[in-house]
Amino acid sequence: MKKEFIVARIEASQDGSPYVYVTFNDPKDYKADRPMSPFGPNAMAFSSIEDMMKNMPKVMANLPGMLGGGMTDSPVLKMSMKEYQDMSIKVGDKVSLEIQKIETSGV
Repeated sequence: MKKEFIVARIEASQDGSPYVYVTFNDPKDYKADRPMSPFGPNAMAFSSIEDMMKNMPKVMANLPGMLGGGMTDSPVLKMSMKEYQDMSIKVGDKVSLEIQKIETSGV
């Protein structure tokens, strides 16, 4: 299977290790001129505390995603700094990912 993606975000490892996390988006969903929310795509806005309290069950259901621990629709690859530098990709680049099943026998 081979699929095209757009590089949406590149982040350094939070623990200081020499890795980079590259997030990919589907080209149909990616909009370069749309600013990314600093709170993530699942952040919710409320006009008042009453509005927030009324929607508390929805807020609690989305809490793992809002904190960055939930599953995302976008593939994320962890790569070493050398791999990242060798690829010389940047946000907005179009890339393709290929997945192949490897057949093993006799094990």
